[in-house]
Amino acid sequence: MSKKGIYKIVFIQTGEIYEVYAKSIFQSDMYGFIEVEDYIFDQNSQIVVDPSEEKLKTEFKGVNRSYIPINAILRIDEVDKRGNAKITKSKSRMLCPFLLQKLMGI
Repeated sequence: MSKKGIYKIVFIQTGEIYEVYAKSIFQSDMYGFIEVEDYIFDQNSQIVVDPSEEKLKTEFKGVNRSYIPINAILRIDEVDKRGNAKITKSKSRMLCPFLLQKLMGI
């Protein structure tokens, strides 16, 4: 899956839905995990600051590689350009990612 491009990774962590962008993703040698490297955040200084993206920048500051459990991943897309990274509250109070339909409000 490692290829030059930009990947949008959507996953669940502690009842929140994370949407992040990265340059590299791999199937990990650790069984059941996906490796995410080279996170992409907005580098431009803007007058309007997105607090959700700022929270993500702070959370992933100094992180070289993340190992995300496969069962927490909702979707991985290869995209042409980066969108806004964000964290949204799940519509459900459940922390378990196994009931994806309930979490996504489907």
